[in-house]
Amino acid sequence: WYCGCSDNPGFDFDEKLIGYIKDYKRVFDLACIDHRGTPEHPARTCTLEKSAGAICWGAAYCVRGGPEKEKLAMEYLERRECEYDSKTLVEFYTLRNFFYSWMLETATFEPVLTGVIVFTSTPDKESNKYYLGPAPQEEMAMQIATASGPCGNNREYLFKLEKAMHDIEHEEKYVTELTHHQY
Repeated sequence: WYCGCSDNPGFDFDEKLIGYIKDYKRVFDLACIDHRGTPEHPARTCTLEKSAGAICWGAAYCVRGGPEKEKLAMEYLERRECEYDSKTLVEFYTLRNFFYSWMLETATFEPVLTGVIVFTSTPDKESNKYYLGPAPQEEMAMQIATASGPCGNNREYLFKLEKAMHDIEHEEKYVTELTHHQY
């Protein structure tokens, strides 16, 4: 299982679940120099940052069909996610877990999936050359508005993320605020 947030993850998958992971939040702190930006004008793309108590919504994708199909999906993801320097295994929860734990505050519910792969990046400019770090929202918005690469412009990436979040009915204030800075 791989966790992301897209209607089209770019590989052949057999099952998709909508849900969330705990203790991570989405941030635009990662440079992209080969898809939505260039080395001279890097794009800002999302990474996951550890954040106690946070909930990050997205989708989990399952690939079945044998080692070759799984290998092709992972090779694709490793090429696409090349700016990330770490693969992390997380637990994945669904809407059912969310509502039951919300209604019964003391209840504890098990994740629907364990060992789900997410690509993360080390928040350290020394060990991760693609880590840009946080910036004022106006500065990030300007960088997103002006970056473009072989796969399209950075604004399109932001708008597609906002649409994907809207489609799973879990909009994020951080993403929405960045989209409102775009013109």
